[in-house]
Order: sequence, then structure tokens, then C-alpha cells
Amino acid sequence: MSEKITSRSKDFSKWYLDIVMQAKLADYGPVKGTMVIRPYAYSMWEKIQSELDRRFKETGVENAYFPLFIPESYIKKEAQHVEGFSPELAVVTIGGGEKLEEPVIVRPTSETIINAFFSKWIQSYRDLPLLINQWCNVVRWEMRTRPFIRTSEFLWQEGHTAHETEEEAETKTLQMLDIYRKFAEEFLAIPVIFGKKTESQKFAGAVSTYAIEALMQDNKALQAGTSHNLGQNFAKAFEITYQDRDKKQVYVWQTSWGVSTRLIGALILAHGDDVGLRLPPTVAPIQVVIIPIYKKNAEQERKRVLDACKLIEKSLQKSFRIKIDDSEQATPGFKFNEWEMMGVPVRIELGPRDLDKNVCIAVRRDTGEKSPISIDTVSNSIRDLLSQIQANLLKQAYDRVRENSCQLDKYDDFKEIIDKKGGLISSHWCGDKDCEAKIQDETKATIRVIPLDQKNETGKCIRCGNKSTGRVIFAKAY
Repeated sequence: MSEKITSRSKDFSKWYLDIVMQAKLADYGPVKGTMVIRPYAYSMWEKIQSELDRRFKETGVENAYFPLFIPESYIKKEAQHVEGFSPELAVVTIGGGEKLEEPVIVRPTSETIINAFFSKWIQSYRDLPLLINQWCNVVRWEMRTRPFIRTSEFLWQEGHTAHETEEEAETKTLQMLDIYRKFAEEFLAIPVIFGKKTESQKFAGAVSTYAIEALMQDNKALQAGTSHNLGQNFAKAFEITYQDRDKKQVYVWQTSWGVSTRLIGALILAHGDDVGLRLPPTVAPIQVVIIPIYKKNAEQERKRVLDACKLIEKSLQKSFRIKIDDSEQATPGFKFNEWEMMGVPVRIELGPRDLDKNVCIAVRRDTGEKSPISIDTVSNSIRDLLSQIQANLLKQAYDRVRENSCQLDKYDDFKEIIDKKGGLISSHWCGDKDCEAKIQDETKATIRVIPLDQKNETGKCIRCGNKSTGRVIFAKAY
């Protein structure tokens, strides 16, 4: 199977698409820019959903659902919002064979329609905070698409909250950013940098946008999640007021935040190798695959091995996601290659000689290391192995970030590193948006984040030489 996958060094983009197709993660939809998410990848999304949903609810967030279709007048209520999204909107003008009185927008994000209902639901400070999340699909008419990374329709969650004070909204914005950061590292084994977006890159209609950014194996950054402090912009547009504790009518303060099926693309780009996927055990649809090995036409041997495989499966299935590949159509070698490509963290091989020794052979997908483990203690051994694999994938990703991060003060060095190597570059920036745009035009690098822990360090802008009070993180990005 791996011979069907282009090597990363030969063509990284083709390697990515090969894995998406060969590992049966997705297929191209009939409309340009859309995709079909196949069961294996959807299982990953379900695990991402479940874990994030749990973490959201621990903070008091509740799930709801809002309509897919949004009146055009709603979108137009917030000026920055409509300007930011207009190029990507899908608009419905005919319904039931008749021209609609008002065009309808297919949901690109739900700030407008959710805030229309917040204005009905929020009357008093007793109604606050209002903490809502929805799991849904959105449509943004993208010109350049790539499965999972950027598609015209994708799945995501979008959280929307309303608060009494500016301080509460900012606290919530940063709390959700931290949830995303911890989730990426603890669950997906992907280390991230995090911080504030520049004015030119913030969400349309937000006061400020914060993001987590991950470094992929081609040394490009991938925005993996965002959290927005909306201030009172949407509250004023949709008249979301409440009677405060002093019996005055005041506007609420709001946030919104989201991650999407882009995270599946991040898993491929961060952990995959030339053989295929390497999945963290937390998100792997199958954590352990058992491959029985026996001679053809040796029925007694076959029965003995399969019976032992089923006993191992029984001892593991309560704690792990496990599968026995007992198909007769493929050789064990073919199965080894197939499950390696699918990224299953641990493969158990079991043959008659292993049974004679009361052991099975465990093979780690992350390192390829083989080790005999006692059948009597297989559950504890597998638990330890999966924990080690999760930690090792995170360490490997951390090491790659460290090896491909640098601090630069000369523009010539900056341009050379960005062009030849890429990675994360910490440099001074003057804060001027025109200078930011020129850096992007000249190098294709963008400011990914202004670090939250940015040191108050006087220096000179990497490009123009004007005064700077701190470093920002540059990178080429998806």
C-alpha cells in the first residue's frame, strides 16, 4: 500500500492527498471544493467532538442548533462582518421554484443569526452569562481547496457567549483559547503556539482574535483554532441589551470561538510519514489490530491461532478500540502494510510459535519497534504502549518545532530562512499594517500570532527598521 503514497521529500502536497485517498479518509464531492468524509475519518471527528464537547460543558457551555439559512439582512447588520465574508458567501435566490423576496445566505458562520435570538432571550443580568455552542456545517465559497484543510463546506463547532462585562468576555475568550491549546497538545499530540492576531488578520467584526497555530512537517503553519472577543459590535448591531444591576439598559459583551474538521488535516500533516498515517491513540478509530498468522490449509493451526486471537480481543475490548483482521483474501504482509498506512498505533501479530511461548508480538506504529508481550498481561502492556506512543508523537512534534524555530533581526536572513527552510521566526515588527502587508508580499510569510507572553523588548522592525516594542511570530501558512 505504501508504494501508492508519494514520499514527502518528493512532493509534500501530493503525499498529503495520497494519504487522504489511500487511507480512505475522504473523497471529492460532485461540487467543486466539497468533500465526502468517509467513515474512518468521521470516526476521528466523532472522537474530537466528544472530547471537546466534554471540555466545553465543564465550563458551563450548552449545545443548541440554529438554522442553516440566514436572511441577507442579518448578514448586512454588522458592517465589518459583511465586508469580510462577502467574497465567500453562497446565496440562495430561488426557493420552491419562485424567486425569494429576500435572498438567503447559506451559513458561513452564525454570529448574525445567533445574535438575533440572543436579542430575544437576554432581558436581564439574570440571563447572563449565556453560553451556547453548536456543532454544524458551514459553507464558504473557497477558490483554492484541499481536503480537510480548506473546503467550501466543512464541519465545525462554534461557540457564542454573552456576558455582563468586558472583563468577563475577555476572560472567556482566553479560557476557550486555552482549552484549544490543551486539547491540541494532550489529545492530538500537536504542540501549538498561541497568541493574538494582528488587526489585518482578525475575524471580521471582532475586537480581537486569538489563535492556536501548529507547525506542520513542511514547516508551514496551520491555524488550528480561533477565539474572538467580539466586544459590543454585534450587540449594538442586533440591539442585545439587558437591564443591569442598577436597572439601566446596557449592551452585552460577547465572544465566539471555533475549530473544524481542519484538525483531521492537521493530524496527517503533523504526524504522517512516507508509509501513511501515524495516529495518536486518543483519536485513532482502531487502537489495536490483531493479525493472526498461520499456514494455508492447516485448519487445526488456524483454529488454534484464531481462538487465541479472540481471547486476546475479549481481554482488550472493554478498554481499547480493537479489531481482528482475519480476512482470508490477503497475506499477513499485505495486512501489515495496510494497517500501517491506516495509522493504527499498535499491531499484534500472533502465530503458533508465539502461542507455544504464551506471547504475542506487539509492533508500534510510531517507531516500528517490535516486542514480545505475555498474553497473560496483554491488557496492561497495551495500555503502557499506547501511553508511550501518545507521548512520543507529542515529543517528536515538539522537537520539530524547536528545530525549526529561530529568532532573527536582519531582513536578508529572514528572507533566506523563509524561502529555503520555513518554520517559525520570531522577529520585531513595528505594528504598521502596511509594513506587515509588504513583508507578506515580499516573502509570503505572515504574522501568525503576537505571543500572549510577548516580552517588552525594544528593537527594530525586521523590515523597515522603525521602533518595535516586541517580537511576533512569522511563518508561511496554509
